[in-house]
Amino acid sequence: MKSKILALSKNEDFKNLLKKKKISNKYVTIFFGILSNKKIANLNISFVTKKKIGNAVKRNKIKRQLRNIINDAIKKISINFNYSYLVIAKPTMLNNEYTNIKEALFLSFNKIK
Repeated sequence: MKSKILALSKNEDFKNLLKKKKISNKYVTIFFGILSNKKIANLNISFVTKKKIGNAVKRNKIKRQLRNIINDAIKKISINFNYSYLVIAKPTMLNNEYTNIKEALFLSFNKIK
């Protein structure tokens, strides 16, 4: 099943998600919850990297890695499409291997049911 990943666009969506549940690991913090105006066929997920992490090149690299991991996660594990997700990267992502980050994210998304 080819799912379309949509980013959150409205400021109120971000604010609502920050008030909902969260799960955290060494590399990211994931806020998740049900938004009222969401289409069920699409996966609403946004990736945020703060300016403290580094310059634009480093921040974009982290976002590309996260997007790639989520595309793999959709194929390999069951992600709840009813939820909207906000993934905030931590500075520890820069110095670690892709496989370690991927395993940690898979475990986090498995906990969300």
